[in-house]
Amino acid sequence: MFVYFTRRLLYLIPMLLGISFLIYLGLELTPGDILSYLLPPEAIADLRPEELMAMREALGLNDPFIIRYFYWLGAILQGDFGYSLASGVPISKLVLERIPATLELSIAALLFSTFFGVILGSISALKRGSLMDNSLTVFGMIGVSIPEFIFGMIALVVFALQLEWLPVGKRLMPGYDSYWDHMPHLVMPAMVLGLIMTAGVMRYTRSSMLDSLNKEFIRTARSKGIPEWRINFIHGLRVALIPVVVLIGFRLPMLIGGTVIIEQVFQWPGIGDLFVNAVRGQNYPLVMMISFLSVTAVLFASFLIDLLTALLDPRVKLE
Repeated sequence: MFVYFTRRLLYLIPMLLGISFLIYLGLELTPGDILSYLLPPEAIADLRPEELMAMREALGLNDPFIIRYFYWLGAILQGDFGYSLASGVPISKLVLERIPATLELSIAALLFSTFFGVILGSISALKRGSLMDNSLTVFGMIGVSIPEFIFGMIALVVFALQLEWLPVGKRLMPGYDSYWDHMPHLVMPAMVLGLIMTAGVMRYTRSSMLDSLNKEFIRTARSKGIPEWRINFIHGLRVALIPVVVLIGFRLPMLIGGTVIIEQVFQWPGIGDLFVNAVRGQNYPLVMMISFLSVTAVLFASFLIDLLTALLDPRVKLE
């Protein structure tokens, strides 16, 4: 297990270097440079050539691309994420202020989708061909076909505007009386975001469960007279969950992408909302850093999923 852990961890290094290079190259290919965002065109036009050259030299813009990339990468490794062009506030401070909101929303949606996806998928497999199975299959197809922002708009109209059961959006900031005061704001965005993933997890669990129940070891267990509930939920579901765990890991990028949209729909003050505002304001250092941190989080999540898969199925370590 230690060798497997070390090998998977070492794979992350070249992947992070490659992704960081592509992100920096993307910024390099955008029109203009940092100086053109710091100063208006009239101010740049009024500068003398030697003043303009001195400013570019001070910002390191005259260095070759690869040198600037390694300067940027070295600063990140030292914890220096740079400054926002719009406010001058350190990017690390902006990100740390928004991360709790995004983590809260993502974890709630992930727990919701995993819990209901596995339960509904198992029921659908055990009731194969029944009315319930067909109804859940239709629900799954609807869930994976409709974009999350449409679900978000429908939920806002029904539960916030018509029924007035839940607040329209936003997140209570620190200072509220108790965490339960905060829950009504979290319920609707977490359910909408989790609903999209629930459909996928449910369909995959159903398929994996049906495959698991047709295995030889299940027939052997039945021949030994083991109770049916134990065969289904102890032997069958345990094996069926292995590919489902992998699926959930690969759905993390979708979860992060969906968070960006849901945060906009529900005015949730997380990283996604910060990212969209940075794109609108052409705040490219902030866009670049959020992109890099998001990809890094996804890679480490995939790494943890690999370890969990290896724990569930020892054959994975031998491949």
